[in-house]
Amino acid sequence: MSTPPSPRQNLLLAALPEENYERLLPDLEPVALPAGWTVYGAGERERHLYFLAAGIVSQFYLTQSGASAEFALTGSEGVIGVASFLGGESTPSQAVVLNTGYAYRLEAELLRSEFAQVGPLQQLLLRYTQALIAQAGQIAVCNRHHYLEQRVCRWMVSCLDRSPSNVLTMTHELIADRLGVRREGITEVAGKLQQAQLIRYRHGRIAVLDRPRLEARTCECYAVVKREYDRLLPNHARAQAS
Repeated sequence: MSTPPSPRQNLLLAALPEENYERLLPDLEPVALPAGWTVYGAGERERHLYFLAAGIVSQFYLTQSGASAEFALTGSEGVIGVASFLGGESTPSQAVVLNTGYAYRLEAELLRSEFAQVGPLQQLLLRYTQALIAQAGQIAVCNRHHYLEQRVCRWMVSCLDRSPSNVLTMTHELIADRLGVRREGITEVAGKLQQAQLIRYRHGRIAVLDRPRLEARTCECYAVVKREYDRLLPNHARAQAS
């Protein structure tokens, strides 16, 4: 990115009182997030907490056979590396950058010192973790009970919420991997959405032409997760509206 976004582009950092933010600022290390970069691999010790200021990170599980299934998307509303303050230090999941972005990372040791002070940062991170758990649980329900078209629309709209434009740089194969389905199924759904003039797909780029109609085709899972994020995270509803 030519002009790195401010740390305050992250909604959690933006919600910190000025005194707490200024104390944290010298320890925040800027990090570019290229598409495809693995922030954390399965079982790796999470030595930093990444506050996303731009971009999208996908968190998913990978089976021994190579199949994968996503349980969370994270953008500037959140962080990557919650194991660094929950005490487990690592998780069996992976975190990979979907859309190029930018983050500010904080060393785990410094984070734990800040966390021990039982201040605003601790409260924000715990509320974010609750929202993340809600997202993971709802996606599990969605994968089990809803039609593929509903799931694809939910995923696209969720990505749009974390994107600065209406264009998503995603291939059918990538979407299939994240949803844990066959690529042919994604191609069929994308064809129907394009025929309905909701999206335009070309060379790995999905331009969303009608966001309201696309959102209307999602299952209830999108709205459930959005309400939880709006309820738990300061500035989230206002950022989504803008």
